[in-house]
Amino acid sequence: MENISENIEETNEFLENELPKKKEKKNKKEKASDEVLKLKEENAVLNDKILRINAELQNIKRRNSEELSRLLKYDGESFIKKLLPVIDNFERAINMDDANLEDEVSKFLSGFKMIYSNLKNILDEMEIKEIECIGKPFDSMNMEAVLTDHDETKEENIVLDCLQKGYTYKDKVIRPAMVKVNN
Repeated sequence: MENISENIEETNEFLENELPKKKEKKNKKEKASDEVLKLKEENAVLNDKILRINAELQNIKRRNSEELSRLLKYDGESFIKKLLPVIDNFERAINMDDANLEDEVSKFLSGFKMIYSNLKNILDEMEIKEIECIGKPFDSMNMEAVLTDHDETKEENIVLDCLQKGYTYKDKVIRPAMVKVNN
């Protein structure tokens, strides 16, 4: 019996020592499993942030590229706006009456006409086009109505006269035409 009681004591001692160790191992495994789950969640969150940041970067690159191409497309616009009044003055000089001028002034005027012709060719090469408006319906996107008149022979809202020519640069209006419109 002594043997049995020793066995019981040994068993109790074993259970007292080993069961807590097994529970500790189980707790450690559960803790490790919890930590793995937390790390996986953190990893998923970080991956999501990386994808969002990458998408935002691509959007920024695209917007910058579009802005740069737009700037390059209309690169000479400020120069052209400064040049247009010079062309207007050439046109006024050319429209002087040739018949009433002396011979020297007539030669001077023909020189003006050659310069004007060269300027017009340069503008055409740069895709600068005059806005055609006389006899056409008024278009507020390309024209500014500065005067109105009444002509019964023409329809209402038709441009009667162009007071200052308008121009487009490629597909953009850089100066609207100043016109007289029929009421």
